Amino acid sequence: MDGVTTIGDRAERAPKEAKQPKQDRSRATRQRLLEAAVSCLAEHGWAGSTVTVVAERAGVSRGAAQHHFPTREDLFTAAVEYVAEERSTALRALFPQGAADDRRAVISALVDLYTGPLFRAALHLWVAASNEEQLRPQVTELEGRVGRETHRIAVELLGADESRPGVRETVQGLLDMARGLGLANLLTDDKTRRDRVVTQWTALLNEALR
Repeated sequence: MDGVTTIGDRAERAPKEAKQPKQDRSRATRQRLLEAAVSCLAEHGWAGSTVTVVAERAGVSRGAAQHHFPTREDLFTAAVEYVAEERSTALRALFPQGAADDRRAVISALVDLYTGPLFRAALHLWVAASNEEQLRPQVTELEGRVGRETHRIAVELLGADESRPGVRETVQGLLDMARGLGLANLLTDDKTRRDRVVTQWTALLNEALR
């Protein structure tokens, strides 16, 4: 998914509306901070994404940032939740009618979710959470929720019947595979290899879900 490029572009633009109602300005500021946090995580990782750096990118003061998110952990946990919502929204937008006739298109879209910059941003937070005790419970709970939602969407779009033995595990295997491709994509962007893997998984799922 290419959503983060748009996010980054929006985050760097200062608000033009001088006469927005206070509540709207507050909502817009919060949105810019989340977008900036996602972009910073994807580009600079946890260590380089301080509240000051994010505030500067969003075009707001550090004080304004801390008004919305009192701690760095609050900011980036909210940013990952925002990433999750963007991922789900993007996937549903590709298949607004629900279950798709073309399973390969669904599998390819799921892989794109895990190989794009939004997943890269989430991954940086995972690494940070593994070393930050105060951050780990928040991220663990959030990612569990994201995982369940992604699984539910995948089941719906693939038209999978999880009452059948092995189907749930097959769908989860697909998501684990997509996540693995996302990790590999951090080092090299091997689209040709990914396309071959997607083709093979399509054949496997068509056999398992028929």
